[in-house]
Amino acid sequence: MSESDLATSAERSPVRTAGRRVPTRFLVLGLIFIITAINYADRSSLSITGSSMQDELGFDSVQLGYIFSAFSWAYVVGQLPGGILLDRYGARRVYAVSIALWTLVTFSIAFVGLVSMSVLAVVSVIFGLRVLLGLFESPAFPANARVATTWFPTAERGRASAVFNSAQYFATALFAPLMGWVTSEFGWRWVFVGLGALGFVLALLWLRWMFPPASHARVTPDELAVMRDGGALVDLDRATDDTSPRARSALSPATIREIFSSRALWGVYVMQYAVNALTYFFITWFPVYLIQGRGLSLLEVGFVAALPALCGLLGGLAGGFLSDGMLRRGWSLSVARKLPSAVGMALATAIALCSLTDSTVVIVALMTLAFFGKGLGALGWAITTDIAPREASSFVGSTMNAFGNIAGIVTPIVIGYTVHTTGSFDVALWFVAAHGVIALAGLALMGTIRRIRLTTV
Repeated sequence: MSESDLATSAERSPVRTAGRRVPTRFLVLGLIFIITAINYADRSSLSITGSSMQDELGFDSVQLGYIFSAFSWAYVVGQLPGGILLDRYGARRVYAVSIALWTLVTFSIAFVGLVSMSVLAVVSVIFGLRVLLGLFESPAFPANARVATTWFPTAERGRASAVFNSAQYFATALFAPLMGWVTSEFGWRWVFVGLGALGFVLALLWLRWMFPPASHARVTPDELAVMRDGGALVDLDRATDDTSPRARSALSPATIREIFSSRALWGVYVMQYAVNALTYFFITWFPVYLIQGRGLSLLEVGFVAALPALCGLLGGLAGGFLSDGMLRRGWSLSVARKLPSAVGMALATAIALCSLTDSTVVIVALMTLAFFGKGLGALGWAITTDIAPREASSFVGSTMNAFGNIAGIVTPIVIGYTVHTTGSFDVALWFVAAHGVIALAGLALMGTIRRIRLTTV
């Protein structure tokens, strides 16, 4: 072995240091929380910069709606390939490449329109870049789930998932005011330059510091034992070639047909679609609505958009902890998952009331209530882990995420057409609010929540 090989081996060897006050797995959780926040800042950046880009580049509301939707076209398609790559190469390598590529795309948007182009060409270029952004970000949440499975004992995994999932709300609360200020003071291009710089730093940090638990230099023997004994699959990224007959047969055509015959699964698909329709309104058209529909300045919009996001963060954490608390107190799984979801999605329909008032204060209050409800009711990932068969959990999770994110294609386009046709956001608000009712229908469709037991494996 060469000196360089020895150095690399020493660097990666599980040298332990006693007396660590902060367990390494919590630092890992903090890192994926930050990466997820940047991920959502990248995908929602057009919601803050969209009006300024329209003014400078000359495209209309329908074209903006298509640009908003471009991300989700590729994000949906990329779910299953992203999961396959993660299973084959592990989270460390796939996530590093994913971060670097989506950051490069984000950075490139800053240069659109610097040379003379027709409006159609500008729209086509931005649409294409957003498609690439969706494709390159598609492994992100499956990678987060894989990291949580690898690093966290079963008893801590639910809270870990709730924390990294809440990064989407944190991203809006932190970056919406910041992006609004940057756009107002320096122009929209600098938003994408700044996000690009952050992304490249995170890609390097992830690749340099992140290793599987068993070979991570900071993990102590005691922490490794806690993780392994508690059910963490600490060697998951070191075993990428499961060729057992059971693994090969898990996704046979008969098994897939059996999975898709589950009533509960279709209920969670419908619910997740509705929840994501609300999400995509907030990360695409909501700031544009405040500017064009309510007359707020760009700087005001950045701070106003942070209020619903903060309440969404609180609602998301409250929903997860409330549901788990109900389980501990003896409530059935169906009631513990469905009741917070039903209350939250009922609150989300408050968006429709915004069309009945001209008060900006009342509108912001209603949006804040709706986003809290959306966070409270967004238990789709928890329900999916409850019903997914053990033999095909990744497949079910990927299909749920793909189905739910179709809303990211439909919602921005429908809103774009309604705003362009009617000249106001009233119909669009009722359209978004209706998804709260659709989510309630999905909950009813689920029936009793229980794990799918496959008979074809």
